[in-house]
Amino acid sequence: MVTVLDKRQPELIPRHPEKAHRPDTPVQPKPSWIRVKAGGSKEYARTREIVRENGLHTVCEEAGCPNIGECWDKRHATMMIMGDTCTRACAFCNVRTGLPGPLDTQEPSNVAQAVAKLGLHHVVITSVDRDDLPDGGAQHFADVINAIRDRSPDTTIEVLTPDFLRKEAALEKVVAARPDVFNHNLETVPGLYLRIRPGARYFHSLRLLQKVKELDPSMFTKSGFMVGLGEQRDEVLQLIDDLRSADVDFLTIGQYLQPTRKHAEVKSYVNPSEFEAYQRIALAKGFLLVSASPLTRSSYHAGEDFERLRAARQQHLNS
Repeated sequence: MVTVLDKRQPELIPRHPEKAHRPDTPVQPKPSWIRVKAGGSKEYARTREIVRENGLHTVCEEAGCPNIGECWDKRHATMMIMGDTCTRACAFCNVRTGLPGPLDTQEPSNVAQAVAKLGLHHVVITSVDRDDLPDGGAQHFADVINAIRDRSPDTTIEVLTPDFLRKEAALEKVVAARPDVFNHNLETVPGLYLRIRPGARYFHSLRLLQKVKELDPSMFTKSGFMVGLGEQRDEVLQLIDDLRSADVDFLTIGQYLQPTRKHAEVKSYVNPSEFEAYQRIALAKGFLLVSASPLTRSSYHAGEDFERLRAARQQHLNS
């Protein structure tokens, strides 16, 4: 493992004209514990080829994930459906913002084909926010889930959805398609929403996760947030409590990394020992599984974590 500057996260060149009005923010040098693996293997190239030939987008590329080298070496790609343009402009996110195009009706079958070619035992499906659609893209999520099930019935499916804010009955469509894991990230503490996630509502997102369990108590729920944005420790502990109160099974906590100078600045790089402390606290609160480290991301090691999650539930039921 070597420390590299991730070329998919340019520090100097903003890729979003719509964010050009934002003042530049300071860029702190990364500490020694932020280490990522550079891509370049044959498997990495093959993963990229499969994604390209099926006309797909991945959050790995669009959001500039630091783990893309490691994951694509293992042919683990997180599919991002409904285009590469988001209707929101969160201050932390490197995905393009603007007016999206129409949905691709062939995308469900293309995603299913890519999942089969990659040989994925577990796949994560996420999307941009589509506030322009009447159901926020919920039916498209369901169509993708169903297409994967038809093509690869043994593949387990994890969805990382938008909040479906003001989209009546949208959540029910996704839950009815029965993904194995329903993930929706809170991203940060409520006090930072206006600055970091202005288009979202903290308590709506929390309620969304709680409602999944009400609709299907057997479905695994998952959520995550970033640290290093200026949150205080007591705010983090309250966020952990809120997620546990919503009966969330799996919690992820990772370090925020600034995509460009037009994005929110990193207020602090949280030491790995603090991540370990948060993990111990969260497990003591009753989460079945907690992943907390500087490079933890929602879909990082998702397949292995799903097996651990099933084992943890079985152990809990047997105890």
